[in-house]
Amino acid sequence: MAETTLKRTPLYECHVEAKARLVPFAGFEMPVQYLGVIDEHRAVRTSVGLFDVSHMGEVEVVGRRALDFVQHVTCNDASKLTPGRAQYSGLMTPRGTFVDDLLVHKISDDRYFLVVNASNTDKDYAYMCAQAAGFDGVDVHNRSDDYAQIAIQGPRALEVLRKLTPANLTEIKYYRFVDGTVDGAPAIIARTGYTGEDGFEVYVAPADAPRIWRKLLDAGREFGIMPVGLGARDTLRFEASMALYGNDIDDTTTPLEAGLEWIVKLEKESFLGREALVRQQAAGIKRKLVGFEMKGRGIARHSYPIWSGDSEVGIVTSGTHAPTLGKPLGMGYVPVELSEPGSKLDIEIREQKIAAQVVETPFYRRPR
Repeated sequence: MAETTLKRTPLYECHVEAKARLVPFAGFEMPVQYLGVIDEHRAVRTSVGLFDVSHMGEVEVVGRRALDFVQHVTCNDASKLTPGRAQYSGLMTPRGTFVDDLLVHKISDDRYFLVVNASNTDKDYAYMCAQAAGFDGVDVHNRSDDYAQIAIQGPRALEVLRKLTPANLTEIKYYRFVDGTVDGAPAIIARTGYTGEDGFEVYVAPADAPRIWRKLLDAGREFGIMPVGLGARDTLRFEASMALYGNDIDDTTTPLEAGLEWIVKLEKESFLGREALVRQQAAGIKRKLVGFEMKGRGIARHSYPIWSGDSEVGIVTSGTHAPTLGKPLGMGYVPVELSEPGSKLDIEIREQKIAAQVVETPFYRRPR
């Protein structure tokens, strides 16, 4: 069997310099950790961390019917966006389930910038191209190779980034973005992230990324900045109860089941999956994604069975020991009648049932 060649992001040499532990992820060779998951996690919660997220996919939708197309394939209402604003949304199947989750940025009336999950980029692009065949005046372009993406996350993120950009970062509100420069290089600067903390995601040309990465590390040295790998990226998003495609959501789950009804705008005249979601809302969901806390000893992991009494009622989608909160937590789908906080569950860990209890999510909210 031929070996699969892993791609490298433009920041690969920076990770080698930092002696990161590199692993295969979504077709890329990516850093899972540098100095350690817990230390990296805490740096983001208390100060600032730097992430290479260049593996994410970028797709542009352009043309006079760009808005019509985005409205058709996503469940949120992109007509509410003005240039410089972004929204979290779902790329939908006709069944009302997720092709992917994504960020939609409105650059202008005839240009939208979509950011999709790395492992889904080729699939999402092919899906959007197939859908675009029914739209005159729309072109879809995979721009993933044209961008490197660096995330600066944590309470000190603004103080670090402002050293390298003339952009007025305080005027960029949450889920807003601007075209600007970072260290003199053209950049999209977005106040978004996947950690539960304040911060920015910066899109630059691949050739500029290594220089900017190193300068951001220098700029953040006084705050104890740390490069952060995939391990802490996952524990951070998990504590903030942010869904991970392939674990918590996929093409078998709907936004209503996943607790993401706030991104579903059924008042839109039409979009892929709308009819299925209208029917599901009218009938009532049968299962729901919940958060739970382990009450017995053990850590719930992805795919572990969830029990209620003698009945297996679901599976764990995500679970770990939450570093900030200091306790083992998990998420999973359970029947809706077991979804209220306080509901008792058991998680099967190594053929033993360990007590757990449904709790409110998100597990962690950053101090305001």
